Amino acid sequence: MPKKLQPLFAFLLGAFAVLGFAPFYFFPAPIIALIGIVYLWEKSPSAKTCLALGFQFGLGLYTVGIYWIYISLHDFGGMPWWFAGFSTFCLCAFMALFPALVGYFSKRIGYLSISTAVLWGLSDWVRSWIFTGFPWLTIGYSQTPHSPLAGYMPIIGVYGVSTITVAIAACIGIWLANRQQPINLTWRRNVITAITLFIAVGGILKVVPWTSAVGEPFSASLIQGNIPQDIKWSPDAAQSTIAQYVAMATSSQADLIVLPETALPTIASQLDPTIKETLSTHAKQHNSNIIVGMVDYKRNTHEYFNSAFSFGSAPIQTYSKNHLVPFGEFIPLKQMLGWIYRDWLNMPLSDLTRGGTYQKPMLLNNQKVAVNICYEDVFGEEIISQLPEATILVNISNDAWYGQSYAADQHMQFSQARALETGRMMLRATNTGATAVIDPQGYVLAHAAHDVKTTLNVTAQGYKGTTPYVFWGNWLFIIISFGLLIGLIIKRR
Repeated sequence: MPKKLQPLFAFLLGAFAVLGFAPFYFFPAPIIALIGIVYLWEKSPSAKTCLALGFQFGLGLYTVGIYWIYISLHDFGGMPWWFAGFSTFCLCAFMALFPALVGYFSKRIGYLSISTAVLWGLSDWVRSWIFTGFPWLTIGYSQTPHSPLAGYMPIIGVYGVSTITVAIAACIGIWLANRQQPINLTWRRNVITAITLFIAVGGILKVVPWTSAVGEPFSASLIQGNIPQDIKWSPDAAQSTIAQYVAMATSSQADLIVLPETALPTIASQLDPTIKETLSTHAKQHNSNIIVGMVDYKRNTHEYFNSAFSFGSAPIQTYSKNHLVPFGEFIPLKQMLGWIYRDWLNMPLSDLTRGGTYQKPMLLNNQKVAVNICYEDVFGEEIISQLPEATILVNISNDAWYGQSYAADQHMQFSQARALETGRMMLRATNTGATAVIDPQGYVLAHAAHDVKTTLNVTAQGYKGTTPYVFWGNWLFIIISFGLLIGLIIKRR
């Protein structure tokens, strides 16, 4: 391939990899794309060239994969189109630095079939915590739930699956790059054996019952109000929104009724007492419980929280979101960046307080419900903080911020990974989508249509037990990855 076309080809490879993620679920796509970029890296004369090609690959992946950030900033945040576009590009460019650095350092270390895989898995992990974390489009998610490689999720989590996925692609890419060169036959046999074992073992692990059912199945209603984001926080529409959600909740007789994130656009302490009484009375009459999202305010500390409250047969319980969205729910470097909110953005709830790392599951009837709010289910190591005590996972979200893009579907795929990692069912109640119920194997059992007012009535089941990932978290992946990386560096020297 002409050198002038290689950057464009790398960009297109990154864009093609997006097909591996929801709503497309074509899990071979990222493997094919990774084969292509590793092929280019293997053929490249220097680490600097690999850096540039990796950056182009990342730009393709993220500009196509998270373009919906622009919708949030411009359409609903009120940011001028040029500044929203510039901000979105800057985020994509920052994210693209990670595959760029993988290319650079893997070329410097050598042994691309191993170093590329280890460094890519570690780069996905670093993205999950640097600057509070944004692990969107982590490669491992693309294998959820249909790929045989998803079988590794309950053991080493999504970042471990990233490593294995890239390892398979890297081996094939190097093979293709050297197909005209004499390569050690032992190496080829080892590659075939490794790829076969990765796929076969993953397929076997997919059918391992890591957890077991506990208690009786129960009915659940997942309510999707479909409130347009541009009027959600309008004072003129608040009462009608509250009335709609109360009517939808009280029309259900399910054992567990779940409303979305900030479904009631008011501060909990200012909610009309008759509304609370209506919800509580209805739930108690049917021996059920209602989970509803609202803003909580602590008068003594003057702090606001993005919270979930339960009303019904069990005592009132709360969960407050701990992992907040930077620029969406809190202002990083407020002294330096506060002008963005004053002059360019119109974001409600942009200065919230964290709810606390270790919060107990809600005890509702015979289930211990681990609630997480919106963006939090992107972080597997945080979801397991309520496990193995919790018997079921509940995510309440509002992805209306991203319009009719595929952000909500991508978000649901992350919930599918959390179900796999924990061996628990996941119930998702959202404002506009994706409202769904997911089984412990990561498969969507029922899914409401997007952008419609509806109630998804399902049967759910609690589970008990501990997967290796619940026990180890990301530590097993981290220990193995750094062990391999140190070994490669020592061998190189």
